[in-house]
Amino acid sequence: MENIGLDRLAGLIAFARTASLGSYTAAARMLGISPSAVSKSVQRLEASLGLKLFNRTTRSMTLTQDGKDLHERALRLLREVEDIEQAAASARSGPAGVLKITAPLPVGVHVLVPLLPAFRQQYPRVTIDLRLSDRFVDLIEEGIDVALRVGEIADSRLISRRLAPHRICAFASPTYLAQHGTPATIEEIAGHQCVNFRYQSSGQALRWPFKVGDRVIEMTPHTGIVIDTTDGVMAALLAGGGIGISPTYAAAPFVRRGELTPVLAQCAVERFDLTAFWPESRRANPTVKAFVRFLTGAIATPAPWDVAVADAAGLNHDFTQK
Repeated sequence: MENIGLDRLAGLIAFARTASLGSYTAAARMLGISPSAVSKSVQRLEASLGLKLFNRTTRSMTLTQDGKDLHERALRLLREVEDIEQAAASARSGPAGVLKITAPLPVGVHVLVPLLPAFRQQYPRVTIDLRLSDRFVDLIEEGIDVALRVGEIADSRLISRRLAPHRICAFASPTYLAQHGTPATIEEIAGHQCVNFRYQSSGQALRWPFKVGDRVIEMTPHTGIVIDTTDGVMAALLAGGGIGISPTYAAAPFVRRGELTPVLAQCAVERFDLTAFWPESRRANPTVKAFVRFLTGAIATPAPWDVAVADAAGLNHDFTQK
């Protein structure tokens, strides 16, 4: 394959700036060269490619269809060059600049946000731009640096790091349990008021999983309240609405304050992992590397939220192991 020469690269840059700004003069001003140099560079590019890129008149110049196609590709090339320059600048200066992070709402609120002040104390030149949403986010297309997700993402463009297990358990308020009793078996849940979670993506209600020996048993209890956010389920349980299922990281703060009690914690089930993902293109980015390293250290094994649930249930911390 023929190697691309410096002249052609210069021509692509001159062409991209001219197409974006609409004139040789404006492109020359941005590039710090003369308009005639820009014009000649673009003409040499057209000759080497065998394409007409502009329709030229004495008063205007517009892109041909070939020009439009090449302009889109040239802009992607320039963005890649800018990314390389930014990465090199960051490597020289250490973690700094804007770090764009995305996470599902409950993971963001209960796991990530409480850690951010400590991260910024270590790296005060980093600004956090956090987007909390349960919708699928393409990290590459939307320019995200790091994503926290539950489960795996099949994308060869991404690097991943497992942080902690995603464990779900049943909970209820002490007031509710004092009035209605604490179920000692899975079967006894059927006699209780229940609050369930519904997935926004599918509209399906959560099937409650319980680990019994080496098996996982699933059930869908009769529920008087169904809510499509984890925090909504938490609020209903805190108000004495009944028994509900929640990730342990969402319930742990209330468990520590004695506002929620684990129910059948010995049957809690580990579902997937809490995982950090970041683009391959950010592999050498010092800010991303510092943040992933910080997360790995801050989320210890066993996870602090699982320890809180185990302590409240009077269980050995071995319950947090697979």
